Amino acid sequence: MRYIYDNFRSFTFLILFLLLAGTAFAANIGGNDAEKNTGKIAGIVTTKDGKPAADVTVTIIELNKATATEANGTFIFQNVKPGTYTVRATFVGSATEAGTVIVAAGKTATVNFMLSETASQLNEVTIRSAKTLNSTKVTFDKAGIRPLDLPQSAGVVTSQVIQDQQINRLGDAVRNVSGVTLTQQRGGVGETFTARGYSIGIGGGSGSIFKNGVLTNTAGFPEAATLESVEILKGTSALMYGNVSGGVIINMVTKKPKFDFGGELSMRAGSYNFYKPVIDVYGPISKNVAFRTIGVYENDGSYRDHVKTERVYVNPSLLFNLGKSTTLLIEGDYLKSNLTPDWGVGSLNLGQAIPTMVPRNQFINTSWAYSRMNQYSGMATLNHSFSDTWKLNAIISTQSTEIDSYGSSLPNNVAANGDWNRGLQRAHTKENNYTGQLNLNGRFHTGFLGHQLLIGTDVAKVVNLSKAYTVNGTQIASYAYDKINIIDLTKFAARTDMPDALATTLTHSPVYRFGSYIQDLITITPKFKVLAGVRWSWQQTYQTTIDSLQKSKSINGTAPTKYDRAYSPKVALIYQPIPTTSVYATYSNNFIFNTGTDISGRGLDPSIVNQYEAGVKNEFLNGKLSVNASVYRIRNSNLAVTNPNNIAFRMLNGETTSDGLEIDVNGNLSRNFYFIMGYGYNFARYTNSSGLTGSPINGEQIVINPRNTANASLFYTFYDGALRGFKFGASSFYTGKRLAGYNNTVGQTQNYSRLLPVGGFATLDLSAGYSYKKFSILAQVSNVTNTFNYLIHDNYSVTPIPPTQFLTTVSYKF
Repeated sequence: MRYIYDNFRSFTFLILFLLLAGTAFAANIGGNDAEKNTGKIAGIVTTKDGKPAADVTVTIIELNKATATEANGTFIFQNVKPGTYTVRATFVGSATEAGTVIVAAGKTATVNFMLSETASQLNEVTIRSAKTLNSTKVTFDKAGIRPLDLPQSAGVVTSQVIQDQQINRLGDAVRNVSGVTLTQQRGGVGETFTARGYSIGIGGGSGSIFKNGVLTNTAGFPEAATLESVEILKGTSALMYGNVSGGVIINMVTKKPKFDFGGELSMRAGSYNFYKPVIDVYGPISKNVAFRTIGVYENDGSYRDHVKTERVYVNPSLLFNLGKSTTLLIEGDYLKSNLTPDWGVGSLNLGQAIPTMVPRNQFINTSWAYSRMNQYSGMATLNHSFSDTWKLNAIISTQSTEIDSYGSSLPNNVAANGDWNRGLQRAHTKENNYTGQLNLNGRFHTGFLGHQLLIGTDVAKVVNLSKAYTVNGTQIASYAYDKINIIDLTKFAARTDMPDALATTLTHSPVYRFGSYIQDLITITPKFKVLAGVRWSWQQTYQTTIDSLQKSKSINGTAPTKYDRAYSPKVALIYQPIPTTSVYATYSNNFIFNTGTDISGRGLDPSIVNQYEAGVKNEFLNGKLSVNASVYRIRNSNLAVTNPNNIAFRMLNGETTSDGLEIDVNGNLSRNFYFIMGYGYNFARYTNSSGLTGSPINGEQIVINPRNTANASLFYTFYDGALRGFKFGASSFYTGKRLAGYNNTVGQTQNYSRLLPVGGFATLDLSAGYSYKKFSILAQVSNVTNTFNYLIHDNYSVTPIPPTQFLTTVSYKF
């Protein structure tokens, strides 16, 4: 098998090489004639102190053509007809600069701009007047496509929002984007998010959450103190990332080293004995080497009895300038997290009712329950510019996540009167991830067609290790610990001792992934563009091996090694009637790897999920206001369901459909005032099941998917007058009615619905702060109305949302 894999990899690299060679050849052939009759406009945008200014919008007024400066401040327009043109450089919150150039055939006209701010002042402008959706490039798409050229709904939670909302968890950040919501906190040790009818959660092996473009395991909650921004791409991103959720993928962008010395000391404290000191220091080591180190300690009680959190986090990074065209960024982090696993208040009558009579703080796990995690990661990112138009990006990374937990079993068999025979659950797992990716970006012309090309490949190895346990010679899943009543904890005397659990086996579960992709954004005219691309993905899921820890022998698991492969195409039409408006329609698909076998004993093929999206993106007031809207349909017509003729097997014979609408309004109308608003509607349901035993019921809404979600935030800062330095803000979030529990099936043995309806809820947070020179204080009261509701995983982890709480952050910047 290794021989097959190595030869396949070599063959794929050969194909990529031929594609590159052919592209370069076509560019030379097609570009020669164009270059004879047209010219170029190029230049660099710098700050007042001579440093390059990235992401500045440069526009040729007469042609309605726009681009953004690169990290080194450069920009270029190719195939410009001879003539006189006005070129404008704009940056939100900064004064607009303009110049006139004369273009001659076969020549490059140069126009440079100097912004009125220094690099540090420009950074403050960026913070105070953060760019909106359509003026903020999402790095997560790998191709560096302008927001108005990207035919996909996207969202960015900026550093300003992270700071003003005092965000501590990823779930607090993503709710600022329409249609994305936190729906579950399974056992209180991780978050699950939902968008467009699909959910994503912890686990690097099969997740859809990334850090700096690399798949990451988010168990134990990722640390928010290191986040510069959070990028969100909605809909499928299978072309770029392979086997990911069809609803959303999330990228956490961390803070990077700087060549200006500075930093911040802060202390965050709040209700239930929460305190969190943070130190962030950055600066130059030499002319071409810069560093950054972030250290965090967190200690937190909870509104939930017996629940505690203690975390230590360190994030060092180094940036090397290896010449004018090459940078190397090396990052690492370490997170030690000790959490109390928490099943919330549980559910009654085999998971069909919530015990609403019990208080918000009631805890039903064992008194000694624990979950301990150690996570290490390392990452190296190389960026090289061959020219102004051809760039290479290479990333290698590794991550190890080890979790040791012990406590009660799942509370999913509680009687209607609250009686629960508690069992035990012990786990010791380790997930090791190794990834690499290579991306080549180029801009060129073939005749009158402009191209923004991406060619790339990625590879991943994920190894999961898990132990099984016995207690007093009995498999832990069958061990009876004690009996309690989750309505009246005084009814029975709960045990308080922690039985010894003996590790008996260690299971190895390795998975290999490989993918190659090519994508081209083709400019036909300044108003009409086409994006087209395809990915080929391959996955090998090895047969598990099980080591006996007591008898020193190994056996193979029952499932054989499985090979999966899938194509993921994407095509989009883009129409831009004016430079600030973009209308698009997109077809793409993603795939879902299935477990189990068909009736012939062959592994199931991947389910291919077709997605259709149409949208409009608008930019107003010179980039200060963005208004975006999109509609979509996602249909899985190859849903894996139980084979009605033999329930031991499965088949691709079901269907789900997810329809929805999303609206985002984002404004930074001045350096004083910004706001974020969003609304999402989704209806995900089973639409074409077979109707036979074991199949889902047609028309039933898929669980853990609210129909309606909404968000709104606004912040105002006074920079003049008697209130100079004061800041005020408010944020509100709404999660609509949804279904928890499990979806029903035809002919199920239960004589009751397995669904657990949950009502909708809204929360309101109020903030106020004051800044004086380098000192600042910001206070927040969250859930001002003390709204009561639940986050539910399946039917057993039923966690009440937090009550009214107070949080404040005092900081000093140097």
